[in-house]
Amino acid sequence: MSNILAIVGRPNVGKSTLFNRLVQKREAIVESESGVTRDRIYGKSDWNGYEFSVIDTGGYVYGSDDTFEEEIRKQVLFAIDEADVIAFMVDGREGLNPLDEDVANILRKSKKNILLVANKTDEPGQHNNASEFYSFGLGEVFPISANNGTGTGEFLDAAVTLFKDSTPVEEDTDLPRIAFVGRPNVGKSSLVNTLLGDNRNIVTPIAGTTRDSIYTRYKAFGHDFMLVDTAGLRKKGKVYENIEFYSTLRSIKAIENSDVCVVMIDAETGIEKQDINIFHLAEKNRKGIVLVVNKWDLVEKETNTHKAYEKLIREKIAPFADVPIVFTSVKEKQRIFKVLELVKDVYERRDQKIPTSKLNDLLLPIIENTPPPMGSRGRYIKIKYVMQLKTATPQFVFFCNLPEDVKDSYKRFLENQLRTHYNFTGVPIQLYFRNK
Repeated sequence: MSNILAIVGRPNVGKSTLFNRLVQKREAIVESESGVTRDRIYGKSDWNGYEFSVIDTGGYVYGSDDTFEEEIRKQVLFAIDEADVIAFMVDGREGLNPLDEDVANILRKSKKNILLVANKTDEPGQHNNASEFYSFGLGEVFPISANNGTGTGEFLDAAVTLFKDSTPVEEDTDLPRIAFVGRPNVGKSSLVNTLLGDNRNIVTPIAGTTRDSIYTRYKAFGHDFMLVDTAGLRKKGKVYENIEFYSTLRSIKAIENSDVCVVMIDAETGIEKQDINIFHLAEKNRKGIVLVVNKWDLVEKETNTHKAYEKLIREKIAPFADVPIVFTSVKEKQRIFKVLELVKDVYERRDQKIPTSKLNDLLLPIIENTPPPMGSRGRYIKIKYVMQLKTATPQFVFFCNLPEDVKDSYKRFLENQLRTHYNFTGVPIQLYFRNK
């Protein structure tokens, strides 16, 4: 699991502003009104080669009768428990506040690595005001401005020195990593257990049993993989349990660290919006994908049930519908080893490299016969050259005179041509257009 930095503090001290700066996106809502951040928001950041996850928490309020503030307080406590390093943020402009003392008391008991961050110290003269926070006895105070970035470098330098080695000892990084992902209770742990031939992972009918992402080596029948059973991913609005938030974080991290994702769907309930979200999460991370429709034994079947079901799935996951789909029953052990065969095929396709000469010999005549629509101001778009980039996943660059004018529909046409002539089933493809 990755290193985690949690940002905690009372309401309205600038936690979300710092979070947005660290992840370099506006993912957290920033308002002057306190209590805007009610849920924990997480993102990825890196500093000088150290990659880590960041958690933005709601403002901690002790002893409040407000329902939301009570839930925020619980979330902050769990963030403190899970994090490797805690950034305790205070308002350097306003100075000491009784609520700061409440947070400091909790942090002193946590025995975690704590960095005291005095925010809103935009001017050098305000740095002296931050010295009063040394009274908390939590070590050095880092004056920063989350708004313009002043002082954040020194703070991050200190943070990364406190991170521990995040590489799981049981993970062989040279082996293909296969993540089994999906909504809760679709049979991920059951499938992994059946493949491994033991009950390594806890299996119950209760959704959400698996909390951690568990790495296990599978070596049999000519396969040698690291299998990763993950917690079920739910909609954000349905992550009620505090611990389930971290299960979701680990699942997302497992997807990011995998080579191929086995996206599992419950055949009884059918493909739902969250299934599609999980599928696109794997696609956006450029992972190979195999779709598994589990519990197929529970579905009443007619002559064309299989084909109709598959057609519906491909319509819902479009435009990236070129993925292998297998219908399984883990309980009846139907087609479970077919899953690994498809995984192996997708993993090998993901590494496919096409010589530049063959690419141009194939695509340039097609482009000449079916040229792209005219660009802005009626100008013709001329694609002169194509090559595959030397990247871990299939990425192609098209050199042309008006790259910004190439329409999405034509990009899909070119991708379909690549998929028609080269087997990239289950593998996302990225196309880039650059000036010739």
